[in-house]
Amino acid sequence: MKPSRVLIVEDEPAISELIAINLRHHGFEPIIAGDGEQAQRELDAVLPDVILLDWMLPTSSGISLARKWRSDSRTRAVPILMLTARSDEPDKVQGLDAGADDYITKPFSTQELMARIRAVLRRRAPEQVTGQLLIGALSLDGATHRVAYKGIELKLGPTEFKLLNYLMTYPERVHSRAQLLDKVWGDHVFIEERTVDVHVKRLREALGQAGTMVETVRGAGYRLTVMAPAAA
Repeated sequence: MKPSRVLIVEDEPAISELIAINLRHHGFEPIIAGDGEQAQRELDAVLPDVILLDWMLPTSSGISLARKWRSDSRTRAVPILMLTARSDEPDKVQGLDAGADDYITKPFSTQELMARIRAVLRRRAPEQVTGQLLIGALSLDGATHRVAYKGIELKLGPTEFKLLNYLMTYPERVHSRAQLLDKVWGDHVFIEERTVDVHVKRLREALGQAGTMVETVRGAGYRLTVMAPAAA
């Protein structure tokens, strides 16, 4: 089996080399980039299976790179794990909002880093859903990975698609953040519940007018209502 390629975007050689050594030891194929330009060249050549992205870089920040790669259809689905010394919640939220799939603060243990990489790779696995779901004017086709509202196709990221698929499978049911992490992400040992809020926000934005169908139930979690959104 071909080893998973991991692009390390880190400007401190000692850190990137240490990560690379541990990645090789655990069966991964590391590629090192010291800044955003070099990282882009590596991405243009061959897409990695996951990106380890440092927040503080000499030219472009990790935040700006994450936004750039999330806006590009070619790199949109590549998992990004943000590496940073910033541990405050607002910084974590900013990193997740920029498109990171996970967030790990320095210093971190090798065991934790490898576990998080394996977790994002597992979550990248294709959905085992091939059926069609229809809630009001909102439709989801698992086979073609398409979502439409009132016949107009909508663009959703891979995590938002899985989240919507799960919510549409159980309409009107309230799901706690912990339940959503377990059912949508699969293994949430290292994932914070705040991650759910960030992806729900992205899902609502992607759904446009239909975004009001995803309701927040105060103190409980989220649900997808079958009621049609109020007219604008």
